[in-house]
Amino acid sequence: MKLSFLALAAIAPFVSAHYFFDTLIVDGKESSPNQYVRSNTRPAKYNPTKWVNTRDDMTPDMPDFRCNKGSFTFAGQTGTAEVKAGSKLAMKLGVGATMKHPGPALVYMSKAPSTAKTYQGDGDWFKIYEEGICDKNKDVKSDAWCSYDKDRVEFTIPKDLADGEYLIRAEHIGILTKLSRCAQVKVVGGGNGTPGPTVKFPGAYKKTDPSFTYSVWGGYKDYPMPGPQVWTGSSGSKHFSKVVDVNATGATSSQGNAATFDGSFTRREHARDFSY
Repeated sequence: MKLSFLALAAIAPFVSAHYFFDTLIVDGKESSPNQYVRSNTRPAKYNPTKWVNTRDDMTPDMPDFRCNKGSFTFAGQTGTAEVKAGSKLAMKLGVGATMKHPGPALVYMSKAPSTAKTYQGDGDWFKIYEEGICDKNKDVKSDAWCSYDKDRVEFTIPKDLADGEYLIRAEHIGILTKLSRCAQVKVVGGGNGTPGPTVKFPGAYKKTDPSFTYSVWGGYKDYPMPGPQVWTGSSGSKHFSKVVDVNATGATSSQGNAATFDGSFTRREHARDFSY
């Protein structure tokens, strides 16, 4: 049985296994769908982005991978939400969907040179949140993952983040689903932190990365998170991830020493390919 394991956030449930992010929530206040989240030009908004057997002429190696196909054409008509540094945000799925694929959720930000409406996302991106496996004693094909069956990804804007306009890129990496969406925000009341490490999209992910050859078959295995470490404030990287402590015997836990991809992970048994 061949299945892909990559999936980039922003997918919608016209069927229960498909979903997309379309709503920004700021300190518990929910906006309208696509009010602050860029839409896309795909025939089906939830269509995945893949390296093989592509849909809509999209691959993760294309510039549109940042926020999804044609998203920049919606930038000018998408609002920019004002958010305070340190505030709690969420990206919520549309059409009443929940995330029904196993896999991690991640959130990135990138500062616009001027306004978010005119920014294509071709600058540096830094990760502010990730969640992977929360309970290794549950089914790694479903509810072992922190994000499984949730309708949103919740995160906090770092208090030290400098004021300015940004894109927020939420993504969910799961079987048969890989898409991305971006929200436009203006951060106020921030600090003088230097986000890092940073990456570029495209370029941050490669199809041979252990994160994307990981298999959910054959029982629990450590999952190597894709991309850079999480930045939570000040200079450099402070790594905090909502993932299982692989050395613990208990259930759900959030640990600073989370499993992340640093180039040293080589386990690839039961690896998926991208031929579906």
